[in-house]
Order: sequence, then structure tokens, then C-alpha cells
Amino acid sequence: MTGDAVSEQSRAAPTLEMVATLAGVSRATASRAINGATTVDPDLVAAVNKAVNALNYVPNRAARSLVTKRAQAVTLVVPESTTKVFADPFFGSVVEGMSQYLSGVEYTLNMVISSETNPAQTRRYLMGSNVDGVLVVSHHMGDLSWTTLDSSLPIVFAGRPLIGEKTRHYIEVDNEQGAARGTQHLVSRGRRNIATIAGPQDMPPGIDRLRGWRRALKEAGLPDNAVEIGDFTIASGAETMRRLLDRNQPIDGLFAANDQMAAGAYSVLQARGLRIPEDIAVVGFDDGEIASALVPALTTVHHPIVQMGQRMAEMLVGLIEGKPTDRVVRLTSSLVIRDSA
Repeated sequence: MTGDAVSEQSRAAPTLEMVATLAGVSRATASRAINGATTVDPDLVAAVNKAVNALNYVPNRAARSLVTKRAQAVTLVVPESTTKVFADPFFGSVVEGMSQYLSGVEYTLNMVISSETNPAQTRRYLMGSNVDGVLVVSHHMGDLSWTTLDSSLPIVFAGRPLIGEKTRHYIEVDNEQGAARGTQHLVSRGRRNIATIAGPQDMPPGIDRLRGWRRALKEAGLPDNAVEIGDFTIASGAETMRRLLDRNQPIDGLFAANDQMAAGAYSVLQARGLRIPEDIAVVGFDDGEIASALVPALTTVHHPIVQMGQRMAEMLVGLIEGKPTDRVVRLTSSLVIRDSA
């Protein structure tokens, strides 16, 4: 085909027939090559891909779904409020990881903030052939947006699910061990009255990080009664820090179950004239951008959040496509020592 002919074709909306003609193959072969069929000769696949790039051809999603029997889309379900989702950088990091992986495998990522809908509405959408699988992040024990889903729909969780743990697929960081490591660091710095701002006790990270704090203190023979429960927000970190200080019991160390709550605690400690780390040493969890921005910079447990998002998406695509997939993947954490402890 001449350059003029290619130019003429490029002015129109490219079609599969145009791709096939330019590649010198049949329409059926072009379709199979574009949809990743392994039975197509590699040289023909290369020719089809070259034609696709030359024409800027975008496959019709509806037609492609008829061939693959898939929607080529997955949904991220977040059982939180819109305000919380967009205020907490954790969600942005996990979505970044998901998007990085999915961009290379031709799946579209969409999102449902399920606390803004009712469980029945969410279920109808997810089970209505709109998506091939579901990613669940920040789930709570009482959330019903995913517990009623048909078992035929692949689901991957961020963190150990509190319902159906032995059958669900999930990616998690070693929350308990990470919290224990952060608390042990405070002990190693000579702190003997170590409080904690724990996360919600209807969520796996909240439960496991509190357990790790208690374990470290028990091993050190130290009291573990200075506990307040927050909700992973800056505001709750401030409020729980006030309650801890108002108990009038000695505190020389603090483990906060995430960096956001540590930031809230900072504001209260500094307002009351307490020095960090001289009076109270502080350790957080996540190692987001806020950790290094705080003054003094926050010692924290590094949580590989972007990697978690990537691995969740990879696991879900594996389930969708019937590939061998581990049911549970645990990521390691590490302690990042800065000025606060």
C-alpha cells in the first residue's frame, strides 16, 4: 500500500478492516492478534501491531468484549467517605500502583466509594457484567458492599479480610511485625511509658498494629494500658493525643498506627509545650510524604503502598485470566529512622 493510501486511511476513524488491509492479513487474524491469541504467527502479530500504531487504531471495547467474554475493566471498591479518600495520601499511592500495572495489560480501572451508595446498588453494578474483577481497599468489618458478591467474581483485598480470611485472596504488609518493630525502637531509645494511637478496631491494620504494639511492650515487661483509638485521620490523631495527655499518666514515647495520626499528635504535643523527641519520642506507620515533611521529621515504618497496589492488580488479573496465583502475598516493612525517635 502506498504512503498516500495510508495517509488517506488515517484521516478516517481507523477500523479493524483497515488494520487488516495494511498488515496484509485477514480481518479474523487481525482480531486474534489484537486480542492476544497465542495461535497467531509472531511475524503476523508484529505486522498487525505495526499497522495498529500507524493508523492509531483503538479497538472497539464492545466488540472486543464479545471476543474475549470480558469487560476489560476492574473496579476498586473503597468503603470510606469521599472526604477521607481524597484527604489520605494512602489511597492515591495504592491507586498509583494499580494503575501502573493495569496500564500494561489493557484493563481499565474504575472506582466505587461504596460508603456513598447502598450495598445493593454496589452489588448490582459489580455483578452486572460491567467489570471482570474487584479490588477492595480499606474494608471494615461491617461493610456489606463485597460480602454479598457472587463467588464467580474475582476479588482481591488490601489486607487480611476479616470475613472469609481462609478463602479470600489478599495482599498485606506485615502490620503486626512492623508495629512491633517501631515500638521496639522506642524501647531501645530508653522509653518506658509508651502510648499508642491505634487504628480502627474493625479493620485489619488497626487490629494488627495494636497487637504488634502490645507484643513489643509485653516482651519488654512494660505497661500497655495507654491506648486510644483513632480513625487514621489527622483530626483523630489530635483528639486521641489530647485524651492521652489528659489522663495525667507519664508518657515518654508514642507509636501512632499511621503517619496521619502522628501528624495530628504532633500539633497537640507542640501546642502543649512538649518537645519531640526530648519529652516524647514518636514513631508512625506508612512512610508517606507527610513523614519527612513534619518537623522534626517522623521516624516511621515504611509501608510499600505503591507495590501493594501493583501486586493487587497483578493478582486480580491472574485470577481473571485463570493463571496460577498465590492466595496470600505478604510484603515486608522496614523502619525508617528520622529525628522524632
